[in-house]
Formats: sequence, C-alpha cells, structure tokens
Amino acid sequence: MSITTVGLDADDTLWHNETIFRLTHARFVDLLADHGDEATIEARLAETEQRNLRLYGYGIKGFTLSMIETAMELTNGEAPPHVVREILAAGREMLAHPVETLPGVDGVVAELSEKYRLVLITKGDLLDQERKLAASGLGDLFSAVEIVSEKDRATYERVFTRHGTGPAEAVMAGNSMKSDVLPAIAAGAFGVHIPYHVTWAHELADAPVDEPRYTSLSSIAELKDAIDSWYIE
Repeated sequence: MSITTVGLDADDTLWHNETIFRLTHARFVDLLADHGDEATIEARLAETEQRNLRLYGYGIKGFTLSMIETAMELTNGEAPPHVVREILAAGREMLAHPVETLPGVDGVVAELSEKYRLVLITKGDLLDQERKLAASGLGDLFSAVEIVSEKDRATYERVFTRHGTGPAEAVMAGNSMKSDVLPAIAAGAFGVHIPYHVTWAHELADAPVDEPRYTSLSSIAELKDAIDSWYIE
C-alpha cells in the first residue's frame, strides 16, 4: 500500500496568518497602555480567548470579540467608544488583509495534486477561510475542503474516510503540533510538522517520541519527497 491522500493545513502552512494576529496584538496593547503593561494585557487577552473558544471558535471574529471583552474588563466596563471603534477597525482590516502564500507553496501543492488526493483541513471562520482559499489561487488543486470547529482524532478519522481511503493511507501536514500532527497520528495517519516562525501558544505541544509515522520538515518544499519515501507494509 502507499499514501493516497494528503491533508494540508491552511493558516501558517499555506499562507501567512499568525504574523497578522501579532501585529494586531501590538496595536491592542498600545490602545490600552494606560490600563496595564504589555505582559498584563497579553495575559488577560489570552485568558479571554481561551475561555471563548468554545463559544466563538477559532478565527478573526472570535478574536475581535475577545479583544472587546478584554478591553471592557481592563477598564472596569468603561472602555471609551474610540477604543471599541479601533478594535472593530482592526478586526475588519484583518478580514480584508491580502493573502500571501508562503515560499514554495504554489509549486508544491500543484505537484502534490498530480499524484495524491489533496484535502484542505482547517479551523477558523467559514467565510474568512473560504475567502483566503479563493484569494490564494490554490482552490482548484484540492479535491475537498473541510473547515472544522476542532481538529481531533475523530475529525481526521471522518475526513480521511470521507475523502480518501482511510487514515492509514493518509498524511496530514501543518504547522501546529497540537492540531495537525498529534491527532492525525492518533487517528492512524502520518503526521508532518512544518514549523512556522511564530506559533499561537494554544497550538503548542511536544513532538511525539519514537513515532514512525511522524516527521518534521524545515520547509514545505520537502513535503513531496518525504511523502514519496513512505511505504506502508
């Protein structure tokens, strides 16, 4: 047997995303500088985001709501109107930000699509992820697109069964150890970690040890050769 299906993450695997969030974080800290230092503001925002994930899910809209909530908490419910306006403006700018694919992505995805069934598997807001995929110019190369609320073992079992020949003959590649690699391996697939230079704290996790279905690459340019080298007995 051989690999038949390749799952690819979107944000920070195919195109830049976290760097845009980091810029907005800095803008938010400056906006509330009178109500705490950077570490305090960032910690409160991280707590609010974590608390709200089950309500808002992943993505810019949930992040924007969490910024507003954090601002209200830091100002004891008295955030000036201009602060709320600035936060909403920042959210809109993020949603309209141009899509910039990472180096080598276009060629690698095109090459992979000639040999494997490609499935985009991503978390985030439905409309925003659809917009980014369309703007990337990569949409026609994927056999299927799954925008999910969470990436866990059940998700990969379901997706690779629905769109492929099952997890055992599938690979999932992405920048998040927590969401792209570990649950895919738990489902029986291969997991490929392609680190991005910055990672959201919520997505951090330790790499698996002595796991034959795991590998880490320095660049997505190495992905096809890595997948071609695997043979399933």
